[in-house]
Amino acid sequence: MSTLVMVHGFMGGSAQWEDQRAALSDAFDVVTVDLPGFGANAHMPAINSIGGFADWVIAHLRAQGIERYHLLGHSMGGMIVQDMVRKEADRIDSLILYATGAVGVLPGRFETIAQSTARALADGPAATARRIAATWFLENEQATGFAPCAEIAEQAGIEAILAGLDAMEAWSGTDALSDIAAETLVIWGDRDRTYAWAQTYMLWTAIRQASLAVVPGCAHAVHLEKSDMFNAILRDFLTR
Repeated sequence: MSTLVMVHGFMGGSAQWEDQRAALSDAFDVVTVDLPGFGANAHMPAINSIGGFADWVIAHLRAQGIERYHLLGHSMGGMIVQDMVRKEADRIDSLILYATGAVGVLPGRFETIAQSTARALADGPAATARRIAATWFLENEQATGFAPCAEIAEQAGIEAILAGLDAMEAWSGTDALSDIAAETLVIWGDRDRTYAWAQTYMLWTAIRQASLAVVPGCAHAVHLEKSDMFNAILRDFLTR
């Protein structure tokens, strides 16, 4: 059975992938990680670079004996997996870049990283978690998936929040996109408040073997807003 590794984004956690584990476990060994400082690993020291996160995930997979795998990254996790595929391209069967981009400083983001940093320091981690989690859904706090997603986000402390923001701000993968040889699927919700179309278009056109799936009527959390459609897209791509 093939392995699918799923890497969450900023203020996410492995618990957010429950629908995907349930839907895909018949065909794949679904491995979900909690990045240091987030989710179930909120107790771990925070990492403040995308490359550092990538190295941690690779070491985590080796420790579990995982040698080959399909790789999915969401949001900040999409930045991490772009670094992972450059570090060990021969181990990755395919790549899924979901609601992500090739730069950390995002034009058109719902707020700048500097604003997120200032507000996190002023409001504290719990309020920051709920405020940012709301932006991931088209219906904000009224969305069905908001409450459990916010609970996951609330596990992150202020150190992890600031480190994650620093990691994104310092990262760019634009110069290496053309070096990605893995067959790649780019997934984007057409109402994403974090990653504008220009970021998605860059991934789709700069990566040599990239396909594109645009899901209508979704924001940043397509896998929670339209999980059946998201899961069908994954299965179709991974079983070609």
